[in-house]
Amino acid sequence: MTKKLKWGVMSTAKIGLQKVIPAMQQGKLCDVQAIASRNMTSAHEAAKKLGIPKAYDSYEALLDDPSIEAIYIPLPNHLHVPMAIKALKADKHVLCEKPVGMNQQEARNLMAEAEKHPHLKVMEAFMYRFHPQFIQIHYILKSGAIGEIKSMHSTFFYFNNNPEDIRNQADIGGGGLLDIGCYCISGSRYIMGGKPVRVSGALELDPKLKIDRLASGILDFGGKTATFTCSTQMKFQATMEVYGSKGKLVIDNPFVPPANQSTGFHVINENGEEHFEVAAANQYALMADAFAESVLNNKPVPTPLDDALENMQVIDGIFKSAQDGEWIDL
Repeated sequence: MTKKLKWGVMSTAKIGLQKVIPAMQQGKLCDVQAIASRNMTSAHEAAKKLGIPKAYDSYEALLDDPSIEAIYIPLPNHLHVPMAIKALKADKHVLCEKPVGMNQQEARNLMAEAEKHPHLKVMEAFMYRFHPQFIQIHYILKSGAIGEIKSMHSTFFYFNNNPEDIRNQADIGGGGLLDIGCYCISGSRYIMGGKPVRVSGALELDPKLKIDRLASGILDFGGKTATFTCSTQMKFQATMEVYGSKGKLVIDNPFVPPANQSTGFHVINENGEEHFEVAAANQYALMADAFAESVLNNKPVPTPLDDALENMQVIDGIFKSAQDGEWIDL
């Protein structure tokens, strides 16, 4: 039998219950053994619904379980780094939801702790990178189908103005830039293959919630640029277009394609328009298995903490630019 990584889940957050845990249970290398909540009723209900053997009424109790090898953290943003550090100190591998922290200093703090535990793996959970479409897109772009990449634009919108939702609570890391703008920034860095040299940003705050409900940014990669807009109070949309010297590439759904439906992208150049269909895939399951494989085979994780730090540096730069009204060098 194939060895599987034994997981514990820290919190009963919706993304875990609805997306990531069911995906892990479909994975070839993952075995979800426990779930914890500060509310025992919530933990028991989640465990029963998802067929998880053990439920704990505290995160500390989960970390004390010697049978658990890895922790998945879908907690509110302000708890990502503190709990990830606790997990490392408890000798657990860590898969942490995006964004990895509230700011780049938190990311540095996590990196410093991870360096003390070189046998443990830590990764930020940007699941979109594990979908087969991005593997194919990377190949197509490298082939020169649209020539030299010059610019790109991405969007990510949804509507949610519920003040009780953690994504709308400024003091714990709510707001569009940290929640979904991070995808646009990560995707831009992935496509451009590097880190921007400077950034510029603009935000609009919700007058009551005090979170950024609209954020736009320009990332200057030195001779090429990426732009994005994200919003938490607009009709759902997720798009990405990459522009080259000989054409463009348009991705139908770059970040959240349905797991049970095919997706794809278009290449438009001097030869016309070509559609590339990509078979349905569960990117959460692929991400969890990729992380588990890194643990089980003791090899580097696909996206190291260096990548998470760079994303946080850009996010910090966008916030500062919006505040100061000027370009921010990175």
